Amino acid sequence: MIEELSVALVLSLIMTLVLETGFFLLAVELLQGKLFTGKRNKKDLMLVIMVNIITNPVVVLVYWLIYIYTEWNIVIVVVLLEIMAVLTEGYYFKRYGRTFKHPFVFSLAVNAFSYSAGVVIQYLLFR
Repeated sequence: MIEELSVALVLSLIMTLVLETGFFLLAVELLQGKLFTGKRNKKDLMLVIMVNIITNPVVVLVYWLIYIYTEWNIVIVVVLLEIMAVLTEGYYFKRYGRTFKHPFVFSLAVNAFSYSAGVVIQYLLFR
């Protein structure tokens, strides 16, 4: 079980970093003036990476612990964990970000994209 959890933590973090970093870079280019100030900021790129290093392992670990040791409705658990991730990341984007005009909207969008892409990738690999 520890091996499976370790693999899940590492793969989830790597996929999240790739997807959300790519989303940030693409979104800054496409949404200049709407969600962003129009300048790509290296510090904001590092902020996206750092908040995911902080939040992703916690979310994945709590998910697996609840999945293994409780009989809670896993859909509700996922929704609550994702809401907490969006709020936490949005807070950091608002507090420390320089290019985010709407940090919570960005946080919701990037997390929705990352989660959805992860579900599709997992389906394609393990169907």
